[in-house]
Formats: sequence, C-alpha cells, structure tokens
Amino acid sequence: MRAVEPTHVGEVDRDGVRIHYEVFGSGATTLLMMGTFPVVDGHQWKAQVPFLARHFRVVTIDPRGNGRSGRPTGPAAYSDDANADDALAVLDASGTDAAFLVALCSGTKWSLLLADRAPGRVRGIVAIGPGVHPLAPQPEPIEPVDHQRWLGDWRGWVDYHSALLLPEPFSSKAFDDVVGWSLQTDAATITARTHAPLRPSEEQEAVDLVERLHLPMLVIHGTEDRCQPLDRGRRLAELTGARLVVVEGAGHLPHARHPVLVNTEIKEFVDMHTALAPAAAGTPWLFARERKRRALWVCSPIGLGHVLRDLAIARALREQVPELEIEWLAQPPVSDVVRAHGEVVHPASAELASESAHWESEAERHDLHAFHAFRRMDEILCANYMLFDDVVRDTSYDLWVGDESWEVDHFLHENPERKIAPYAFLTDVVGFLPVDPGGDRREAELVTDYNAEMIEHRERFPYVRDRSVFIGGLDELPEASLGAGLPTVRDWTRRWFTTVPYVVPFDPAAFRRPAALRRELGYGTGYPLYVAAVGGTAVGRDLLELTAEAFALVRAEEPDARLVMVTGPRLDPDELPDVEGMDKLGYVDGLFAHLAAADAAIVQGGLSTTMELVAARRPFVYFPLAHHWEQQHFVTHRLDHYGAGHRMDYRATSPRDLADAMVRARRSRPTYRPVRRGGADKAAAQLASVLMGAPAR
Repeated sequence: MRAVEPTHVGEVDRDGVRIHYEVFGSGATTLLMMGTFPVVDGHQWKAQVPFLARHFRVVTIDPRGNGRSGRPTGPAAYSDDANADDALAVLDASGTDAAFLVALCSGTKWSLLLADRAPGRVRGIVAIGPGVHPLAPQPEPIEPVDHQRWLGDWRGWVDYHSALLLPEPFSSKAFDDVVGWSLQTDAATITARTHAPLRPSEEQEAVDLVERLHLPMLVIHGTEDRCQPLDRGRRLAELTGARLVVVEGAGHLPHARHPVLVNTEIKEFVDMHTALAPAAAGTPWLFARERKRRALWVCSPIGLGHVLRDLAIARALREQVPELEIEWLAQPPVSDVVRAHGEVVHPASAELASESAHWESEAERHDLHAFHAFRRMDEILCANYMLFDDVVRDTSYDLWVGDESWEVDHFLHENPERKIAPYAFLTDVVGFLPVDPGGDRREAELVTDYNAEMIEHRERFPYVRDRSVFIGGLDELPEASLGAGLPTVRDWTRRWFTTVPYVVPFDPAAFRRPAALRRELGYGTGYPLYVAAVGGTAVGRDLLELTAEAFALVRAEEPDARLVMVTGPRLDPDELPDVEGMDKLGYVDGLFAHLAAADAAIVQGGLSTTMELVAARRPFVYFPLAHHWEQQHFVTHRLDHYGAGHRMDYRATSPRDLADAMVRARRSRPTYRPVRRGGADKAAAQLASVLMGAPAR
C-alpha cells in the first residue's frame, strides 16, 4: 500500500512510446523526479514523494523501458536525448511551466540536456550519484547484462546489479525493491539502453554543457558508489559551484537507504532557491521560565490496545507532573479514542499515512504475515517519521513518548542528530521471530538481519532513548534466540529495558463480579453471555463470521444464550450475518468491562484484549493470526505464562469445533496467575523521571 496516492495520473505519447507520469500534492513549486536507467520506475522515489508532496507539487516519471511506460526496441530508442525529451514532454503534459529536477545517475544527464534545450523550464537540479560519465573515469566497470557471464541468466544479473547498487549493511528491503522493479523489464530492454547513444559523450562536451548552464545545483554522492564514482560528483560540483553532500559509506541509492538525509537536503535546497510566501504564524516564542512542560505522544495505530494503556499511563503521568501538557500524534482509530477521552490530537495527525489500512490490505482469511507486512510498510513508516520530524521542529517539546513508534525509533537511530528532545520508547514486544524457520529460510535470514540492525542501533547510539520501557516481566518473554550469533529475546531485553508490570486500563479488582457488571451494563443475568471481539482493525472479519456460525450451533443447545459481537471501529456490523440471540456492535468504549461481564469470550490473538481477560479472570478462546510473529510467539508465550486462554487454529477449526470450545470455556473456572498491579504508575514514573531530570530507576 502506498503512503500517498497521486492527485493525477497521466500518459504522454512520444513518437509512439507511452510515457507514464503521476502528480502528487498541490504546492506552488513543482519538483520533477526524473527517470533513470530503466531498472526502476517512478516508485524509486517512494521515500521522498510523501514528504515532498506536503510542501511542493511533485511529478514522477516511469522511464521508457520500465513501469507503465512503453518498451521500444533498439538502442536508439533509449538515447539520452530521447529521455531528456520525455521529461520535457511530461512538463508540458502536466501543465508545469518550470520545475526543480531531482535526478539519480543517468537522470542527471537528462536533466542537464533538458535545461540546455529549454531555458527557463528548469529552476535547479538535485543530482544524486550523477552519471555524467565523461567527467571522470570508472575504475571498476559494471558487467553489462550482455556480458558473457550473464547470457541467459537475467535474474542472476538483476541480483548482481541490485547488490552492487546497495553495499550498505541492512539494505535487504531496498535490495528487494530494486530486484522487483528490475524484473518489470527484461534483458533486451536493458541491453538496448546499455548500448544507447550517449550525450555528452566526450569530456569537453560535458564541460561545455555544464558551464553553459547557470542553475543552482545540489550534488549528493555516496563514498561507496560503485555505479558512479564519487569523482564524477566532485567534478560536477566544482564545475557548477554546487554544494556537494558526501554520504560516507553510502552506495548508489542514498535516497532509498538514507531517505531522511536526502529528503531534508532536497527541501532545504528548494527552499533556499524559492521566493517563499510569508510564513504562517507559528508557535509564539516564550521566555523559558514561562513555558509549561509539554510532551508529544506517538501511539501505534495497529489495534486499540496501545491507546488504552497509553491513556492510563498518561493519566498517571499527569498525577506525577501536574502541569504537563500532552499532545498526541495519532491516526484513526486511535485519534478518535484519544479525542473521546478529552485529549488533544495534534492537527498534523490528519496527514499521517494509514498503518491500519496497510495492515488490513495484507491480511486474508485470518492470515497475516506480520513480519513481511511490516517490511512492506517501509514507505508509510518513512512518510510518518518525516511528518513527526516536521512537527517536533515546529514546536518545542520536553519529552517525546513513543509506544511502539517503530518509525520514530528506527529513523532516530539511523539519524541520531535529528534527536532534539528527550525520548522514551514503550513496547510489549522485542524483536522479530520467524514463524516458519524450517520451511522459509529467507524469512529466517531477514528476521536475523532486522534484529541485528536493532541490536547495532542500540549499542552504537544508546543515548537516542532516554528510557526504554518493556510492558511486562522478563518471564513473559520467550527464551528464543534473535538469530544466529545474537542474544536471546529475554537476555537482550534484560540489558536494554526497564520492566514494569503489564498495564491494563482498569483496576482488575473492580471487575471480578460478572453478575454485578452485567446488571450495570444492562445485560441482566440468568442466561449464558458470550462476547466476541477482534480489536481495532478489519483483519478479524473472518473470525467473526466463523463465530456467528458457531453461535448458531450454541443456541441449539443453549436456547437462551446471547452473543455480543463487537466489530470495532473499522468493520461495519451490518456486513456480518444476523443470528438469533446475537447483538452486533461497532466500536465500544470501555470494551474491557463487557469482556469482564462475559461468561466466555472469543477473541483474536492480540495482546491487549487477551491480557484484559486475564486480569479480569474470565475464560476465553483465542485465535492467533496465522504467520503473525507477535501473536504466534510473544502473545502465546505470555498467555501460557499466565495459564490463560484456550488457543485454537482458525484454519483447523469448524463451526462445530468452536461451538464446543465456547461451551467448555463458559463452564470452566479460570485459575490464572495474577497480573501484577501498578504498571501504569511505574511506567509513568519512568517518564516523569525524564521530565524532572531524575536518574533512571
């Protein structure tokens, strides 16, 4: 799923060749994100477009030979002149009078040619790994696709070439992206471009071209770029007077591997060379002694469990720091819950890309490969981090709190210089674990790679987090290895986290009398009451449908039984079947009270809901999502630790099986291990210690 959708999609015909382009945003200044060597399409700019489109109008091009553009035959069709003319045609078709050009590799030549033949249409150029080959020799030539070694092995060459572009460690997702884009084309197309007529072709021609142009330029180049040697970037910067940003250790794709740096450099460059309108009035500057303490709270939008515990911690924090003001950076459905509890949602929240929608798009038939879904959410995570980065530079905060704010945590560790306030990270899960280590070797390798990066981040930059708080006890974590040569989940958590008791949003002692609760909630007593709930996303639709079928069978044996089915905020109750004795509700505030009133509950494998049932000591049946690393490993281990719940497998469960399990659960008497109390107060104390300047405890 994309972080932002285009406002316009178009095509232009160039002598019978279709050139596809997309337009994003509506700013007064346009950025044309150029095409390049056709192993990628316009989506190569996915880490830039959402951020830049909040500030500018952005146009992307699929270069001829890839994406949704045409694939003409023969080298002449892929000449530098043809590609430059494609870009000019897109400027015309998109109604763009003039634009800043952002280019990678060969796209830099095309940008220079475009600026030369259409004076006034180009306002400036950002050149990333510029591929103006006559400016400096190539010390280690790349093997072309028609090299003897690669004849008949297109996929082999794609892997070789993609790896060459990305020498940085922990680049597996960017590598997979480039491989995927490359496989959209074929060896014949890449061979044609490889042997296409080049301009400029000689050093003096290149120097003359560059010196004819009097344009602002920015050059960004990695020291480990094996496609375009750094000397080419240095020479281009010298000839144009451009600022040269050298990225130590970076390969040919810094915009993919180091997007925060590249994004901020592009925006600063364009702002510097744009006559800006008067800035809107921002937050007034206050004398330091007049400032109240202020925190920004970033809450994970996946489900609703995080926000309920965060609200509990926030309430406890205000008791310890009474003058504290809290603003929430949150997206639906979390933002709706936060507002309903009287909290302040930062207005920039409306611009967050939807993580919940992405999660739902990855799920099917109660199956969600959460690790792969997480990897494929990279575009959204980058977009949301960049929004966070803007927010904390517009407004001063005394503390940032992130509850499983993976985007904030990752990009702060990748760019520690962006940290300008104390930061606390909360989580109830640490690291990834493979869900099929025996049958999917690639998954196990990727999981190890991601965990190794997390470990390296924390050990190299321990100061990025002022507090790391694990919600729960160490014995609630599986004693599993984070990967070959890496520590176990529990040992690594013991070293890097402070633990607090699990946080539930209610006092369990007040919810231990189901009959009284039922009367209070209007259910009455004297009949079996079941409650089914699947959290804050639409992923649980299939389980609710199975539950409806099972309840029809339960009613045949227990004619007075009732089922309260809670679909949550992202599922329409009317889309689910009607069953006699079953009430369908959407979002229910204080759902934990209804669960505590039930004789038995049917739920997904989400941690928050299941732990609320544990704390209330109610019997329940739970269905972890297939291939969901957290629910399959971490939640299941924690529930086993408490001796709670009856685990079932959705794919192996018939309506009859579930009906029998529901009745057995209702008749059972839980003897769960008690949940330690005081989690919210202890978590709040960790945050208060940062605000008050006290040492960690």
